[in-house]
Order: sequence, then C-alpha cells, then structure tokens
Amino acid sequence: MSIKSTLLGLFAAGLVSIAPALADELPDLQGRTIVAVTENAYTPLNFVDPKTGQGIGWEYDAFNEIAKRLNAEVDWQLSSWDTMIQAVRDGQFDVGMDGITITEERATQVDFSDPYMTSEQFMLVRADEDRFDSSAEFASNPNLLFGAQAGTTNFYVAIYDVLDGDEANPRVKLFETFGASVQALKSGDVDSVLMDNTSAQGYIGANPGAFKVVGDALGTEQFGFIFTPGSDLVGPVNAALKSMREDGTLEALNQKWFYEYKANQ
Repeated sequence: MSIKSTLLGLFAAGLVSIAPALADELPDLQGRTIVAVTENAYTPLNFVDPKTGQGIGWEYDAFNEIAKRLNAEVDWQLSSWDTMIQAVRDGQFDVGMDGITITEERATQVDFSDPYMTSEQFMLVRADEDRFDSSAEFASNPNLLFGAQAGTTNFYVAIYDVLDGDEANPRVKLFETFGASVQALKSGDVDSVLMDNTSAQGYIGANPGAFKVVGDALGTEQFGFIFTPGSDLVGPVNAALKSMREDGTLEALNQKWFYEYKANQ
C-alpha cells in the first residue's frame, strides 16, 4: 500500500498567541457553516469526554480553530469509519477527519488537505506482555493476533509489513471501531493493535498500567482532512493550517493532547 510520507517536526512544546497579521490575510468565509464529521473513537484525536459526553480531542480543537480563523461555523456530526470516506465523497458532509492517512488510492476518491500530522506505526500491547518485543517475534508465533479495522492503515501495515500479505489472514481480527480493537487488546482477545505513536501515548496515558509500546516503527503516515472532490474549502483550510503551523498553534495542540492530557489521566 502506498503511503505518502514526509516527516514533520510536530512535538514542540509551549503555547503561543495567534498572530493577528496572519489571521487578517486568511480567506473570509463570511459565517459559512461547515458540516464536519468524525467518529469519536480515536484517542486523543477524537473521542468522547467521559465527564461531559461531548466530543473532544486534537482534531476538534484544530478544526474549530481553522473555522474561527476563516470566519466560519462548524456543525459537528458523527459517522462510522467504514462509511465516512464515501459519505464525504458523496457530499453528505463537507469535511471528514479520523486520523485519515493520505494515500494515493484515497486521493482518487476524495480531496485531501495538506498534512496536519505525521506519525509512525507502533505495536501497542498489554503492559505485562513478555512473549514478544518485536514485529519479527510476533510474526513467528502463529498464536498471536492483531486487532484492526478493515481498510485502515493499521490493517494494511499488519498484513503487509508484519504478516504474509494475505488480507484474509485469520491472525488479524477485525472490529467495527478502532476503540473496540483496543478494548479487545485490553481484555486479552487480541495481542497487539497497531497505531500511530501519538495515539498510542494517548491510550497509555488514559489507561495507566494497562498498555505499553514494543518494537521499532513499522511505517510512517501523514494525516489529512478529507473533502468532497472539487471542494472550495481545500484552499482556505490549507491557508489556515499554514498559519497555525507558522504561529505555533499546531505545536501547542500537540503539547495539550499528547503530553498534558496524558499527564493528567
């Protein structure tokens, strides 16, 4: 599977103020409502706050800030992963986000924003796991199982980078949501779930003593927002992302969700 990858330096700490000059130069969407969709199942990018029941996370904060800079409103909606890309392609939603990896295949179905995050895939395991500490050891033991969602980067990396390239391999147990695969790992139904390092750290922070990461990075992926083909929102969103990268806002969101959130769990 071809994954476009160029490493971005994302993990700088500290909050900085928004530069007014940059904001003034951005497109003005004149109060337009943007219908955005996510899944609420990919900590810490998008998930349900257990205290309030509301959707929160890195992607919520980032896109709300994008809308603010563009003088737009966001109408947040929910969709399952397996229907999200098609729904955005068909125009049911204006923009979608769920840690969606930019790939050549998906780029034939939807338009992508510029990358907003780059991350590598790692093996999340239970904290007491001692049967393997590398992908090679995992692959050599036929009793070990991955948990994954069909059609995701996590699934394809498990199949092609760790196992034998057979997409019907029974050693990958499929789940309807990413969160369900992590729960299956926690309960012992599977032995590893592949995920980007930032999300892995989110789960480790939210579940003290339950998980750890083993082995080396298995793949690099870039995340992007998806749009209906030909959308006039791609340019403005890219402009807002550029301003957020330049003034430090993206780094501040990384600090909030990948460090402070973890520390406070």
